[in-house]
This record gives sequence, C-alpha cells and structure tokens, in this order.
Amino acid sequence: MYVRRVLSTALLLLGIAAAPAAADSSPSASPSGDSAAPTQAGTSFRTATEIEQGQQATASGSTGDYLYWSFPADAGQRPTVKATVKLPEASTRHAGQTWQLDVYDGLRRRQACQYGAQTRTAAQDAASVELACTLRTVRSWSETWANDPLPGTYYVRLTVTGLQASDLGLPVGAEVKVDSKDIGGSAAVDGSLAKPLVPGIATSAGKSDSDSGSSTAVLSSIEPDGGWASGWWSDRWVWTAIGGILAALAGIGGYALTRGSGRPSRVPPGA
Repeated sequence: MYVRRVLSTALLLLGIAAAPAAADSSPSASPSGDSAAPTQAGTSFRTATEIEQGQQATASGSTGDYLYWSFPADAGQRPTVKATVKLPEASTRHAGQTWQLDVYDGLRRRQACQYGAQTRTAAQDAASVELACTLRTVRSWSETWANDPLPGTYYVRLTVTGLQASDLGLPVGAEVKVDSKDIGGSAAVDGSLAKPLVPGIATSAGKSDSDSGSSTAVLSSIEPDGGWASGWWSDRWVWTAIGGILAALAGIGGYALTRGSGRPSRVPPGA
C-alpha cells in the first residue's frame, strides 16, 4: 500500500511537471490576424521589408532585382523560409532561369541551410519556381568565432543568378513566408546575449543631438510573440526535475522494499 501511494504521487508530479513542456512545444509562429501582410520588398539590407513569422508577404519586381525581407527569430526556434517566384510569360523568355534564396543573420552573415532547395533552375516554359531554406536552430549564445544563428533580425534575399541578358527586366512576382519550429531544451546552451542582434535600419528624423551632432538610431520594430528571449523556459527544466523526482522515488522505494517488516515475533526483545 505504501509503495502504491508513492507511485501515485510520482505520476501526479510527473503530470504537473510535463504540462509546461507540452504548452511550450506548440508552434511559435502565430502572428496577429489583424496585421496586413506586406505587398512589397526592399532592395537592400537597409530597406528590407519587415514581416512577421506566419505572414505570407508578396512583392512585384523585375527579373534581375534583389528583393529583401527581414523577420525576427528567437532562441530555440528553427526557421524555415519558403519562397515562390511567379515567372514571366513563357513566350517572353528566351531560356531557363536560376533563382536563389539566401538568409543572413543580424550581423549580415550568410547562414547555411540544413535542408531545402535553396537554388533552383526553372525551365523556359515553367510558370513558377519554389525555393526553401531551413536554418539551424537559433542559439541563445555562441563563441565569437562561430557562425551559429543567434537571436535577432534575419534577412531574406531573393534574386535570379542565371539568365540570358535579353530576359533582364521582365516582370516577376514573389511570395515569401517564414515559419518556425520550437525545438525546446534539446538545443539549449549555457549563456545568452545581452541584446538580440537587431541592427539600426535608419535614423529618426528631427531627433538629432544638437550637442554631438549624432542622430538617434531606429531599431527594427518587429520581435517574436511575447518579446525577445521569450523561450527562456524549456523542457530541459522539466526533464531535470523529473530526473530528481525519479531518483528520490527510487531511494524511497528501495528503502521500503529492503527494510523488512521489523523484528520477528519469535525473537525476544533483549536478543
């Protein structure tokens, strides 16, 4: 009976401890439905159009243009960027086209894709081409020499890398969407950045410091739901607590099984 009560208590504690982990494992990209999706793209890092995760941004341009978007990614997220390019009419093209999707972090370091078709060549008669790039999991901290993804702004660049000169300037359309998977405590590391890598994208007009002659930097206005470093809780804490509980229960159970039923009745007290 005693062991049964111990096991019941253990199951109850494990259920309470696992509840936060189940809540934390839900998809992290859930932007507000009221926010309108952007319908244009920037032409450089400084003019990149800001998008939220989960939004499908669209843009129109010309073949040969560089199209830029930016989005926030926090620690513990594994972003996946997908892009669809709607190509010009086949009758106006003279050959196939090769399109490429690149992703850069807040320091403008090009990030490698874990998987996904980052570069694709469309045939002359193709109506569209689809690209994808799944980044490595964003880490809360990294060595200065490493190229690990860190929390902050990420830039998406979409451009054509191979086509005939006669096809330059033809109209194209683009669709870009970013989603993230919350990896959880398996990607947690010790340490964190003091600030996310969110560089200034402009200077505020009319707010210059008359004494120093400098202008106030305007930081990116986008951030993850719940703010930066919102993923400080992870299932790493849960499994640590579960390990401690199981160790304690193992000690209690071992004692209950080995202590016996006490002094046998046939043994006198003074023996």
